[in-house]
Amino acid sequence: MELIIKPFHSLPCRLEVFTINGKGADQDDFGDMHDHDAESAEPYACADMHFDPKPPTKEVLDEYNLTEGEYYNICNELECKLCVGSCGWCV
Repeated sequence: MELIIKPFHSLPCRLEVFTINGKGADQDDFGDMHDHDAESAEPYACADMHFDPKPPTKEVLDEYNLTEGEYYNICNELECKLCVGSCGWCV
């Protein structure tokens, strides 16, 4: 499997490039970004932003032609690349 994941420099919680075997992919198909400490954040900033994977669906597995193992590998990579933590880029 060929996987390319590159977050935006100026918006590290979103992906500039996300391809699976050359096909453009949507990070929202694999999980959601969530601020785990939003109450501590400044307005329009994040205190502890992380990617939270969601369970695979048949539709997503079929769309990207993935096994469950490949799906979970992609989620692990997204968790690593989208572990933003504290961020003030949106301020």
